[in-house]
Amino acid sequence: MTKSRHIAALGVPGLVLLVAMAVTGWAGAAAITAALAVLGGPFGMLGGIAVLGLLALMSQGLAEYGFEAIFKSTVDQLRTKGKSKSDIEREIESYPISSDLKLKIKDYLRKLA
Repeated sequence: MTKSRHIAALGVPGLVLLVAMAVTGWAGAAAITAALAVLGGPFGMLGGIAVLGLLALMSQGLAEYGFEAIFKSTVDQLRTKGKSKSDIEREIESYPISSDLKLKIKDYLRKLA
């Protein structure tokens, strides 16, 4: 794994934590505690730590493969699970992604047998 992938994997969760800390209005350890509790929702601080861990894994995957490859892999998995192309297209429309990426994924879906 290159340095840029490491930075992306650690940078995104770090930025999320910093923003959450800034929103709490607290300082120091109280800000960290409150931010982790907010990120963790009903699971509290431990949930917040888990959320940051998941963000690290997700950002590592994005840095390594890119959005397009991850979405194509997701489409392949949905097809393997038996979802129809029309169901997948409707699902893609609900994703909060750019129109350009939606078109690329739909084009990929149409090329599948």
